Amino acid sequence: MDIKLFDYKLPPELIAQKQIKPRDYSRLLVLDMARQKIAHKHFYDLPDFLTDNDVLVVNETKVFPARMLGKKISGGKVEVLLTENIKGSSWQAMIGGRNLKIGDSIYFTKGLNCQITKDIDGKSKEIKFNKTGKSLEKLIDAIGHTPIPPYIKTKDSQQIKKDYQTIYAKTRGSAAAPTAGLHFTQRILDKLDKKGVKIFKVTLHVSLGTFAPVEVEDIIKHKIHHEWASIDKKTATSLNRLKSSGKNIIAVGTTSARTLEAFADKSGQLKSGAKWVNIYIYPGYQWNFVDNLITNFHLPKSSLLFMVSALAGREFVIKAYKRAVSLKYRFFSFGDVMFITKNRWK
Repeated sequence: MDIKLFDYKLPPELIAQKQIKPRDYSRLLVLDMARQKIAHKHFYDLPDFLTDNDVLVVNETKVFPARMLGKKISGGKVEVLLTENIKGSSWQAMIGGRNLKIGDSIYFTKGLNCQITKDIDGKSKEIKFNKTGKSLEKLIDAIGHTPIPPYIKTKDSQQIKKDYQTIYAKTRGSAAAPTAGLHFTQRILDKLDKKGVKIFKVTLHVSLGTFAPVEVEDIIKHKIHHEWASIDKKTATSLNRLKSSGKNIIAVGTTSARTLEAFADKSGQLKSGAKWVNIYIYPGYQWNFVDNLITNFHLPKSSLLFMVSALAGREFVIKAYKRAVSLKYRFFSFGDVMFITKNRWK
């Protein structure tokens, strides 16, 4: 399947550089898969579309300051993006800096340093810090920066750290935010609760599997990096009961959707547990658990766009994206949002 089929033209000025205020004032593009109909709303309208037959599943992962700025022994600048804790003081990381090799050290402030110990795949390296445990975590929190994507040019700040976090974030571990969740406010959650919409939480720590670029022409040949995900037994049992009773399962974000599909068997039964997942969803995939999806607008030729197309159909999705561009929707992490659903209005 040719990657060019998932391309679209996006004017740079439509890439959102900051979060809209309030969060739930972002625009909401509603796609009705059954009727091939598109509607234009705002996220604060979402409760109007939902009933007590709907179940939301959100990703409660918490972003940590994974972007670290250091120096080589020569004084040259180095940028380190921590993507996965391998074990103890060893991390997988993407490193930006010239002429670095295995055995070289990178120096940060506050006495923290690391050594490059292994090449993982050419782009990622294994590094080992001179600190471990809570002391390392505190130092990362103190000197690390919010890992906002490179297309966001806004400088890091306390406001950015707050904005690039869902209001229900709990379990530390993500190198990027599950951005569909950024639109939720307590006001929205309260309205959904009053309507009888149930909300459950799963965890997937966002890493390379979510944001790594696709570098092959045939998307089927793309390999997804693994990410750590978990669903507790109580949540799995409840979701299985609700699904079997005919409730509509709405994944909030591609990370929640990937978690549910990775833990569901072909009969549609969700298993509990914690494991590395590298499920790759692209057109032709048979969905086992997810019915609907709330998701931001994704980069051209990205695995996330493949995934959205697997649910709503490539042609319909690209049509919707082109419509969004023409109407100047805001794109990507701090941008607007889509609700992919069926038969939500007469």
